[in-house]
Amino acid sequence: MRFTREVMTAWATGGVLHSAEQAAGDLAEQVADEPFEVIWKHFGDAVQVELRQRNLSQADPKAPSVHVEEWGVTFAGDSRVRWARLTLPGSADRVAAEWMEESSRGPHWLGFLADASDLLAGTLDPDMVPAIIAQVVVPRLASWCAVYTSDNSGPQRLVYLWHADEARIDGLREQLAEMDIGAADPRVTSMIHLPESQALAVPLTARGRNLGMMCLGRSDRFPDEVIQFAEDIGRRAALATDNARLYAQQAAANRALQRSLLPPNEPEVPGLDYGVIYEPAGEANEVGGDFYDLFKAGDDSWRFAIGDVCGTGPEAAAVTGLARHTLRLLAREGYGVAAVLGRLNQAILEEGERARFLTLLHGDITPVPDGLEVRLVSAGHPEALRLRPGGKVEAVTTPQSLLGVFQEVVFEADTLHLDHGDVLLAVTDGVTERRSGGRLLDDDGGLAKLLAECAGLSARAVAERIRRGAADFASEPSADDLAIVVLRAR
Repeated sequence: MRFTREVMTAWATGGVLHSAEQAAGDLAEQVADEPFEVIWKHFGDAVQVELRQRNLSQADPKAPSVHVEEWGVTFAGDSRVRWARLTLPGSADRVAAEWMEESSRGPHWLGFLADASDLLAGTLDPDMVPAIIAQVVVPRLASWCAVYTSDNSGPQRLVYLWHADEARIDGLREQLAEMDIGAADPRVTSMIHLPESQALAVPLTARGRNLGMMCLGRSDRFPDEVIQFAEDIGRRAALATDNARLYAQQAAANRALQRSLLPPNEPEVPGLDYGVIYEPAGEANEVGGDFYDLFKAGDDSWRFAIGDVCGTGPEAAAVTGLARHTLRLLAREGYGVAAVLGRLNQAILEEGERARFLTLLHGDITPVPDGLEVRLVSAGHPEALRLRPGGKVEAVTTPQSLLGVFQEVVFEADTLHLDHGDVLLAVTDGVTERRSGGRLLDDDGGLAKLLAECAGLSARAVAERIRRGAADFASEPSADDLAIVVLRAR
């Protein structure tokens, strides 16, 4: 219903809003048992709702409870499409004319600009902004709209085209290509004459940079009020485009930073089956504080680590990078796991005000004929659990001080033997502290109970089972990063 209201608002077809909501709702009731897509189409003098569903149900279709011009069921590939078409009270030109007449009388245009601003501010996807621009102005200000964008002062290119009569879009696209309309002056609003219409080219400029152009077309002359509205919309659209681009660039940079903090590859370890999962909980522009690592430390030994830096963002990423590189460097220099954590603790404290607390589980793995020998240290980290083939689960680490707090800390390693079929599970607090109401997942040994159900599974299957159990524990999305490392002796 919200999607339908937004579409009707963007298309200025409020006169059929109630019927559109009722028709969409009636069709949805017929397909609600399986996933479906809702598609609205504008045909100039009518709008059509389509509910597309892959499940080819044989249930008899029912007509909507409101009056519609046409309705029916069609098939597209393996999809079944139920649709209904509603006639609009006037053509696109009539809608635009009536709207302009009303707007010229008072504050209606303020509502239009407010709605447009809300729609443009509602997305940070730079690919969606041109589509919103076009569907805001058609058919209110023009019969069609073409949006051009440019990157790094390069040539402008057509990225989105919309016409009140959808059947005319392809022909209009060819006409615009022949006219090279994207070559219009990007600094000022200008008028362009086309064979069957006039076009108004409005520059999209934000923060002193030209981002593209919004081109509006209609069969008659552009009134001064429409030009003023178009320029105002252009300023809002340019700012939305610039914000979306900046957000996308920042998100891409942070994804690259996040990838750099994770292992570049997954080594082959004799006698070891392992599975890892990492899921950052923040938005695309936020770097998570959880990390894991698995790497070769010597001729016959490997190291693993799983940690959680306090906080998120660049400061947490700096500590994560420091931890990963310190672990790898000192391990290859021959330092044991306890000595490595002692030196890492000192390195974090030397960061001064930039330092962040860090919980870390670090261990080395040595293959032996009857399984794996593991030495590990838990520095303030959630306890590691061992699962026996028979389903018995036990904690195998001694809690010790987290890193980045105390100067004089001496760490001691626990020694653990994994027989063939034994599983070692290590997680961050995104799993153990997953909250549902007033209850945590690990209350009353919840994680151990979850692990006990994984007897006989591969390492990857165990990791996925724990991830799914954490996700299913609460209905709302997790607010914390999540990392899982599972080591299984073959």
